[in-house]
Amino acid sequence: MAPERWALCRCGWVLMTTMALAAAALPGARGSSSGSAAATAAGCDLFQGRWVADKSYPLYDASACPFVPDVFDCRRNGRPDNAYLKFRWSPANCQLPRFDGADFLRRWRGKTVMFVGDSLSMNQWVSLACLLHAAAPAPVRATLTAGEPVSSVRFEDYDLQVVLYHTAFLVDVVQEDAGRVLKLDSMRNATAWLAAHLLVFNTWHWWTYRGASQVWDFVQDGNSTYRDMDRLTAFSKGLSTWAHWVDANVDASSTRVFFQGISPSHYMSKQQEGEAGAAARARTATGGGGGGSCLKQTRPLQEATDAAAGGGTAPEQGVVRGVIGAMASPVALLDITALSQLRIDAHPSVYAGPGRDGMDCTHWCIAGLPDAWNQIMYAMLLRQHQG
Repeated sequence: MAPERWALCRCGWVLMTTMALAAAALPGARGSSSGSAAATAAGCDLFQGRWVADKSYPLYDASACPFVPDVFDCRRNGRPDNAYLKFRWSPANCQLPRFDGADFLRRWRGKTVMFVGDSLSMNQWVSLACLLHAAAPAPVRATLTAGEPVSSVRFEDYDLQVVLYHTAFLVDVVQEDAGRVLKLDSMRNATAWLAAHLLVFNTWHWWTYRGASQVWDFVQDGNSTYRDMDRLTAFSKGLSTWAHWVDANVDASSTRVFFQGISPSHYMSKQQEGEAGAAARARTATGGGGGGSCLKQTRPLQEATDAAAGGGTAPEQGVVRGVIGAMASPVALLDITALSQLRIDAHPSVYAGPGRDGMDCTHWCIAGLPDAWNQIMYAMLLRQHQG
């Protein structure tokens, strides 16, 4: 989805006012997460495995979750199929604990969980809020406060806040006389993140935009300013600024830090479109957008990550791993790329809401794939707690 369209959708949702909510809990969201399950997970790679059809999924009903913005609610927007909701992530060499929202609410009572990043962070934030809403005892007392850059869901009975801090780059974009400047060594708003007890960061997609979608005019690196810069180099410099800030400011004894990793898109390039032939071109034309290969996809590309990995790592993944690997702070990488790359079926495509043109093969339907990200993060938190 183009940034300007996303901004329009987001603003429409942000106009909601703070409200008190009550709903019955869904029993499907209450799993059990025994210590033995977490211990089993401790010795395996949670990000390599396969998608397994599971009739007990999804873990919640999006229509019963009051936090889902229209752009993510694919079923409400007319998506006719529901097979994409019925897949469970299964690591190759261990059992992944089912997400236990009641346990999460108890463990994080009185705390603040904060997602810091772009609209992919919003995807994961909404997913976690819905998972917890489904697990909380009825009547659920939760308050949504929506705004820019901060939105939050507060679970009143647990004094737990699940917060989204919306920022595209983590580093600053500043309006100056010459224009909008992307400052690779500046994070003026970062002090707002220090109140959280669990921080989940994300950035990448906005670094790649050009033309009308680009939200900066210049790049500043130290005392030098440029019209443009190699985007991977700029991303590496900006992410290094974030890493130095975390190392200098976040107390690892009281705050857990995750990096969401690179969420893949499934757009079809012009070359791929040509190679795919008339059928693929016809699907693209039907979608009304610029080459969306996720249209009418109802099943994963493949079942297992080893078949989809392609034998390599994308350059942006390499940057993330290198920066995190050099940090002094214990930052956990939620390495979601390979398992998400399989889920071409899980995007909104043309079901991003009435009045939205084009194809969204970047964001993810809710309920859907981001629930697996949160399930894996939950397992990693259990593993850290036991360690």
